[in-house]
Amino acid sequence: MKALPLQELNDVEAIKTEVGTGNILIVRITPLAKKSVDETKLAITELTDHVKSIGGDIARLGEERIVITPPGVRIWRRETAAAEASIPVASFREETLPGTG
Repeated sequence: MKALPLQELNDVEAIKTEVGTGNILIVRITPLAKKSVDETKLAITELTDHVKSIGGDIARLGEERIVITPPGVRIWRRETAAAEASIPVASFREETLPGTG
């Protein structure tokens, strides 16, 4: 697993390479979004198309990040979230650990 920033459109190729080698990525999109919303949309569209073409998965993690997984790794999400967004929001279940409450 790696955390990477998306600072410019050229970073898309490095992100594709990382997911192609099997890494799960948490990508912070804020640096590029502050520079250009249009380039951010283009980058996310390109990443979404690539990830789907290789059998991976992609989802938003709030407003500032996306998570990208390699082939064979799926992101759990509520069905309603998938229908509402072009990049669905990953959902996290709140669970109590044994012995914590």
